[in-house]
Amino acid sequence: MKSILHEVKLNGDEAVRKFTLQFDKADISELRVSDAEIDQAGRSLPAELKQAITTAKNNIEKFHAAQLKEIEFVETMPGVQCWRRSTPIEKVGLYIPGGSAPLFSTILMLAIPARLAGCQEIILCSPPNTAGQLNPAILFTAGIAGITKFSE
Repeated sequence: MKSILHEVKLNGDEAVRKFTLQFDKADISELRVSDAEIDQAGRSLPAELKQAITTAKNNIEKFHAAQLKEIEFVETMPGVQCWRRSTPIEKVGLYIPGGSAPLFSTILMLAIPARLAGCQEIILCSPPNTAGQLNPAILFTAGIAGITKFSE
């Protein structure tokens, strides 16, 4: 593992391409997913699946939006005040498994709270299939969940 990280640190995208070929059996030239790929993914999915994903998105947003509160002070004993304050991190990276069981629901569970918390950059990475493409359900879900950058 250390050797992989070291090589990626030294050789960047070229090392990522090398390891994608080695582990995922996909020869890719572009690491970023284009808007056209996201649009095509949405067109290729059945309407029922897109509706189910959208319903889940709305439910998850409603749940997490209810957690957004101003700083709340609690006096645990006379003169002792405790508080909780939520502070967003600037960037978050999400790894979403692909392959035979793409976990697109994980995108909703991770990206929506990050977006609602105020994260400015939400980056998603997922392994491609052997043709070098991401699962359409992953792309569609990422597109509606607020992902700001996609990488294979």
